[in-house]
Amino acid sequence: MVAVGMDKPGTVHGEQQSRPEVAQEAQPSGGRSPSLDLLVDEHEEEESIDGRTVRHRGIYLLPNLFTTGALFAGFYAIIAAMRGNYEAAPMAIFVAMVFDGLDGRVARLTNTSSKFGAEYDSLSDMVSFGVAPALVVFSWALGDLGKFGWSVAFIYVACAALRLARFNTQIDTADKKYFTGLASPAAASIIASAVWVCHDAGWVGDALPHELAVLVGLLTAIVGFLMIANFPYYSFKGIDFRSRVPFVVMIAIVLVFGLVTVDPPRILLFSFLAYAASGPVSQFLKWRRRHGSQR
Repeated sequence: MVAVGMDKPGTVHGEQQSRPEVAQEAQPSGGRSPSLDLLVDEHEEEESIDGRTVRHRGIYLLPNLFTTGALFAGFYAIIAAMRGNYEAAPMAIFVAMVFDGLDGRVARLTNTSSKFGAEYDSLSDMVSFGVAPALVVFSWALGDLGKFGWSVAFIYVACAALRLARFNTQIDTADKKYFTGLASPAAASIIASAVWVCHDAGWVGDALPHELAVLVGLLTAIVGFLMIANFPYYSFKGIDFRSRVPFVVMIAIVLVFGLVTVDPPRILLFSFLAYAASGPVSQFLKWRRRHGSQR
């Protein structure tokens, strides 16, 4: 009976004193409370370095901030279209395109690329360049076309998803200088600029001709199929922004900016339509040269 009340190793009091040590070991690193740890698990990634598997905790902040900006801009485009603001909605898609172009560049320049960032960027692209353009054009013109309208809108969304899935599976083996199929940001830019041009022309609501709505629906489906086609498109990833260039290149860039400011929606629409046509044209020229050499 006396031994039970003594503070010796193996006694009851000794066991009670060891419990705070166990609780301290279970305390998560970084000073977070156990209740917060139950809600949010720390992200971990595995990376192979010199044949060794290295585990990294957390995510890189800077590139994911740009990805979040692209996601927000795509979401805002949907909200603007629901409110009938068909000028702000296309602009938001172009803002998402700028952020999407920056997050990858920043990740490569700062050596902060990660699997999490790649997956997050892909999901953001699906919202900003897949769902958002389809809902914007559907709210503007395709909603009055019945089944044809929502069918072509769905075709565009499905093709964007298929294009992103194929890109993710071929990212390690594909040629970095070319895309296979029209990139989803370029496809979204065609849809957004088309809506922007028609809005500037006053073709909104009852003033929108039925024939034009059908034409835009066909354009939406064609652009969707171009995303999953096997046409090669130059990716512009081979441009080295850190190298020196001739002074005339800077003059050309200034002229391009000046040309865009003259009539942004029409210049952007024609530019991205020309880029979309470059894939089939280059494929046709390759086919023609191949058959010409066999004769």
